[in-house]
Amino acid sequence: MTGIKICGVRDVATMQVCADLHVDWVGFVFYQASPRYVQPEQARVLNDSTLSYRDGGPERVGLFVKADDETIERTLQSVPLDILQIYDTEERATTIKNRFGLPTWLARGVASSSDLPASAEVNGYVIEAPHKKGDDRPGGLGRTFDWTLTKEWSAPAFWMLAGGLNPFNVREALNASGAPAVDVSSGVEDSPGHKSHDLIKKFVEKVRLGG
Repeated sequence: MTGIKICGVRDVATMQVCADLHVDWVGFVFYQASPRYVQPEQARVLNDSTLSYRDGGPERVGLFVKADDETIERTLQSVPLDILQIYDTEERATTIKNRFGLPTWLARGVASSSDLPASAEVNGYVIEAPHKKGDDRPGGLGRTFDWTLTKEWSAPAFWMLAGGLNPFNVREALNASGAPAVDVSSGVEDSPGHKSHDLIKKFVEKVRLGG
């Protein structure tokens, strides 16, 4: 079954919807420039509102952008995360993985097949559109890329497709890319940072039922 990640969760009601739908991962954004930013203390409240992964809930993914060790450590002291999603170099992501002993995913912008990783030191990749000059943040911009680039890719690790996905294009994206999992954020929002429960439900339905 295709894995589903709902990223940028900021309120308890959305956490509950994600848990009720049995999505695989929920993402907390610890990057202040994002409209989906949550403080570690807020994330702890969200985490405590639903079952942990160990007890049958979704895995908690913490998203960090060029964060230092102290920032990550302070966050982990407030909220238990299952996975770290890193926007930085592969070397830095590997250092973080080794330092904190948690599964670590690296976000990778892809403009051509040469941008796809051939080997891996991290546990997984979030494959999305590349960063452009003038962007105020590295992801969550609702931008797609050529999904067919990943179709014949021999991925060296687990990966998921991100960037510009929504309930109305996710089937096309899956068919074109061959992705084993998908990551959605702005595509299930009524406005930046405000999740639509109806769109989340439609997204999950499209992924799982192909309807």
